[in-house]
Amino acid sequence: MSAFPLPVTCERKMAARGGKRAAERAAQKKTKRAKLTGNKTPQTERKPKTVTFTLENEEEANKNIISVPPPVSTGKWTNKERVLVFSSRGISFRTRHLMMDLRTMMPHSKADTKMDRKDKLFVVNEVCEIKNCNKCIFFEAKKKQDLYMWISNVPHGPSAKFLVQNVHTLAELKMTGNCLKGSRPLLSFDPKFDKEPHYALLKELFTQIFSTPRYHPKSQPFVDHVLSFTIAEHRIWFRNYQIIEEDASLVEIGPRFVLNLIKVFQGSFGGPTLYENPHFQSPNMHRRVIRQATAARQKQRQTVKQILKEKRSEEKEVLARDVTDDVFSTPAEPRDPAVQLQPPEPQRSKKKLRLTELKKRTQMKRTGRR
Repeated sequence: MSAFPLPVTCERKMAARGGKRAAERAAQKKTKRAKLTGNKTPQTERKPKTVTFTLENEEEANKNIISVPPPVSTGKWTNKERVLVFSSRGISFRTRHLMMDLRTMMPHSKADTKMDRKDKLFVVNEVCEIKNCNKCIFFEAKKKQDLYMWISNVPHGPSAKFLVQNVHTLAELKMTGNCLKGSRPLLSFDPKFDKEPHYALLKELFTQIFSTPRYHPKSQPFVDHVLSFTIAEHRIWFRNYQIIEEDASLVEIGPRFVLNLIKVFQGSFGGPTLYENPHFQSPNMHRRVIRQATAARQKQRQTVKQILKEKRSEEKEVLARDVTDDVFSTPAEPRDPAVQLQPPEPQRSKKKLRLTELKKRTQMKRTGRR
């Protein structure tokens, strides 16, 4: 409200003017729209244009046509596999680089923040559900030196736990191989994967996790590298190779690591144990065996030193004198000692004799005698 109120008649006149201006603006907008759309017909009333080509003007028409190549992948993305790749707190820099290499290698992967150590592993299932992922690769670090890897089918299982050894990342290897980012890989499995049931289960898990879905939006429709899974010494060896177009030979790209199977569980991150590796030795036990071996070697050295010291300190045994030792000994005939009545002549040393001879020669030269 203003300080000086207007009379009622003035307020009514101002309201009427405002109404007139609004009506004029609406009319102007309608006329502009009518001018723009006056010469155009709606899309529903348009008829499709038909172009007929004859043999005479076909060559001329082909010259004027600009051909646009069709898209490379025109299929439909049906395999909705999504893999969550993340870790717990306390991992080393090498583990972090390995995790980043796996994410770049798998375009269907997702990332998440590090999980707290105090949280239980069942929380991973909830994180995967929030991220809309049905597969998971989880790196768990212990004692800042041991690395464990979980692969799981969320949320119903199965899942497997591995000890990761001999980790080498892409930046560390500096191999000559290279592949297109986001390309689809070929998976190569050892024939031993089909002989035992627990290896067959792991093969299916690896196939669903590492294979890039066809027609994925972030993937490239090319196959230019191979992921190799080989079994040796009861361990799974992971390698990544490039396929060279010229002769179809393989060149390693990286990363590379070794998986030592611990257990296979029925559920996701837990549940009944389906398989337990009898050849697995925990890192703590391995370090303990090494310490015991070094302690045994040191103890052996100490015992050898003690034995040598005792041998040196022992007195030599005095053997009894044998009577028959002097049977064949013939003593020499006794001789009278020769008594010298005159003193012996003094003996000159060789040096003095040489000096005297030199003196004589020099004197003879001076006097002219030879």
